[in-house]
Amino acid sequence: MQHPCCLVRLLIAVVSVVIVGNTVVFAQPPRAPLSLEPEGVRGEAVFPALEGWYENGDGTFTILLGYFNRNEEPLDIPIGPANRIEPGGPDMGQPSHFFPGREWGVFSITVPADSEDQEFTWTLTANNQQSVVTFWLNPAYYVDMFLNRANGNVPPTLQVVPGGDSLQGPSRGVQTSYTATVGQPLELWAHASDVPLTNPPQHPRRGRERPPLTLRWELYRGPADVEFAFESNDQDTRMPQVIGAIVLPNDQARHAFEDISGGETTSLATFAEPGDYRLIVTVNDISGNGGSGDQCCWTTAHVDVSVQE
Repeated sequence: MQHPCCLVRLLIAVVSVVIVGNTVVFAQPPRAPLSLEPEGVRGEAVFPALEGWYENGDGTFTILLGYFNRNEEPLDIPIGPANRIEPGGPDMGQPSHFFPGREWGVFSITVPADSEDQEFTWTLTANNQQSVVTFWLNPAYYVDMFLNRANGNVPPTLQVVPGGDSLQGPSRGVQTSYTATVGQPLELWAHASDVPLTNPPQHPRRGRERPPLTLRWELYRGPADVEFAFESNDQDTRMPQVIGAIVLPNDQARHAFEDISGGETTSLATFAEPGDYRLIVTVNDISGNGGSGDQCCWTTAHVDVSVQE
């Protein structure tokens, strides 16, 4: 029979092993999440996603990326070790504010003509879970972002500056910048329009009705949430009537037009804290987010906002 003091020493040793074991567990690299795991409420991973790539008229190539946030709440992952693109990064224009669910084609990277064999990685670590996507000009991921050959659909056009460039397709950089004051609404002007399909389907798919054209502002980067609201153009008879301005939670708002001719919108963005923000505006046609998997047709733009006290 062991002496009581020996039992005490044995117990201390066991407790010490458990503590060390726990320390080792927390020091291990983040586990790689399984892509088919059921979605969670919180504590889940955020997956970077390659949408595809296409060639530009000047011989360069554009690689389009998005993400899938498995959490029910948005997450902020600052640019740095936990949110990096390599080589060339860590900052190559990716978001730091991640909305729940699948966000298609939120940013793009343009690479030189001689980059056929260049590989990149986008690493995201959320809730101690690391996920990585490796991407390059893989022929299997070639997409035509500017034409759906099956029905003739093309991306809507978007302007974020009156009289400015008419944008079409994924954003290729920041289009304009603003200054704002904490607590004072900032007016964000935009104009969206679209054209009819050249080869509309003979038997349209049944299902949930979508507005023919929608415009959505969201927080892309920033130190705090942003409150969005839309000003309606209903009293301007020259503009199409607005179906609705839907104020959504989680720093986003959506404006729906009644027909593809679109029109102007003015969104009010109110910032609760000073700092540097980047916003993204997305215009979708009836094909919906991500073109319902067709990789066409939507248009995005980024704007920067410097917010002072």
